[in-house]
Amino acid sequence: MKKGTVFLGLALVGSLALTGCTGGGGGGGSASGSGGVSGAPATGGTLRVLQNADFSHLDPAQGFDGGVNNFYRLIYRTLTTQGAGEGDEGTEIVPDLATALGTPNEDNTVWTYTLKDDVYFEDGTPITSRDVKFGVERSLDPSISIGSPYAKLVLDIPDGYEGFYASGPLDTIETPDDQTIVFHLNQPYADFDAVVGQAPFTPFPVDGDVTTTSVDEQPIASGPYRVTEYQRGSTLVLERNEHWDPETDEVRTAAPDSFEWTFGLDAATIDERMIAGQGDDANAIAGSVSAASIARIQTPEIQERTIAGLQGCTTYMGLNTTKPGMDNVLVRQAINVAMDKEAVKDATGGSQLADIATTIMPPTVVGREEFDLYGTDEQTGDPEAAKELLAEAGYPDGFEFTLDIRNQPKMQAQAEAVQQSLSKAGITVDFNLIDTSTYYEVIGTLSQQHDAAITGWCPDWPTGATFLPPLFEGSQIFEKGNSNIAQLNDPAVNERMAEIRLMADVDEANAAWGALDEQIMELAPQVPLLYEKTVMVVGDNIAGAYSHAGFSGGIDYVSVGLKDAE
Repeated sequence: MKKGTVFLGLALVGSLALTGCTGGGGGGGSASGSGGVSGAPATGGTLRVLQNADFSHLDPAQGFDGGVNNFYRLIYRTLTTQGAGEGDEGTEIVPDLATALGTPNEDNTVWTYTLKDDVYFEDGTPITSRDVKFGVERSLDPSISIGSPYAKLVLDIPDGYEGFYASGPLDTIETPDDQTIVFHLNQPYADFDAVVGQAPFTPFPVDGDVTTTSVDEQPIASGPYRVTEYQRGSTLVLERNEHWDPETDEVRTAAPDSFEWTFGLDAATIDERMIAGQGDDANAIAGSVSAASIARIQTPEIQERTIAGLQGCTTYMGLNTTKPGMDNVLVRQAINVAMDKEAVKDATGGSQLADIATTIMPPTVVGREEFDLYGTDEQTGDPEAAKELLAEAGYPDGFEFTLDIRNQPKMQAQAEAVQQSLSKAGITVDFNLIDTSTYYEVIGTLSQQHDAAITGWCPDWPTGATFLPPLFEGSQIFEKGNSNIAQLNDPAVNERMAEIRLMADVDEANAAWGALDEQIMELAPQVPLLYEKTVMVVGDNIAGAYSHAGFSGGIDYVSVGLKDAE
């Protein structure tokens, strides 16, 4: 789920189906079933990652989910980034390429950053402010601008600007010298330090041979690792970037000599290998175990290497408000009323892997209010009340719609539970199965989206500012890279979001986002389903691993390593 920017980075929920990796720690080598596997990692060795599906994109202008944003930090750097550590420490925005957080003008519409000395690309070329500017400009090209939306939303961009290749340099980003970069915004934005930590702010050599497609095929590293082998859907290998200077980087431990991903493994195979922990798998990490394996990891030996945490995301079914039938609020409310969320939770693995969601924003978001407009005490749905709403909407004989789902066991189980629960209210759900690696790109393309989709959202930093606007603001509906899959464009909602952004008092703004959650749910543009959890088993030789709230509860790649590098 991606991570958004006040918390996770936004983001659509990659680790809900893909991965779940986030590392860090430092202690003696013990483990905690709710915390992490402690112990400072040794320097060296190869850390292995077992994964169901490949990353969406290696190009940071295009990837936007918790799993790939976690990966990007190994090979890329931005002006700021999220910290490393458990809890609040891991969601704090800290300087990365910049010497300090930004300096805003009086009304937060102009932000200035100074780059550190001795920061380089993988070929030894110094990183300058012009390279940061170019990275942002290329990310605005419509053909690749499907990742984090914040650059497009808050930078002062002239009408018709289509990125560096089509429109040239963007004059509202200034580079008075090689170390200084100045951003002009289209609105006051107090959280801009978090925005420049988003993946589209990754620098690339302005004088290099960088095209719209080249980075996705061969990244240009600015972080501690570089890509040395990549077979899409099969294997990805990282090795050390000799031009990365740890003295310039207070976030990344970069303990392993290399990382090796194996893609295309089914969930049962991953669980079996991680539970057994034999051979090279002693040096491996993976995503959350499947529901079928929960009972197998309860022994003390396996609990010693089990990590659990709340993802900090919401799994939901987005309802496309532009489609016939779905454009009727009574139909959308009927779907909410009919939903058996208890069945969806059971299909996900029960209470160890999920809690039932009743609000759009998860419990980890500041200002979130507790409410439930459509649920029953048992959260098993009310088919008869839903039928009454459908009849009032003009559908006395029921309603039929197509649901986009990932080609992944857990999501298919969730979708089947949705299908069965809605059928009791006379609502027929047809499935459109989409490959996991392209799922977010497909449902984020208006021309390819169907009536509904099961997905998730994680805030890019933990406030409603990165949860509600990307999902429900009318100005954030894009032909490609669209996260407002409900395509909600409600004037009252849009106006309220604009008002909240102008609030100078952070506490007041957070409370206003919490109240807006309920206002939006009255329009029923989605069905909040679950607040999912990660339960991960790691290899016996893993150190510095913990559940990082900023990356969908996965293991933080920048901190994890091996106990014994030999």
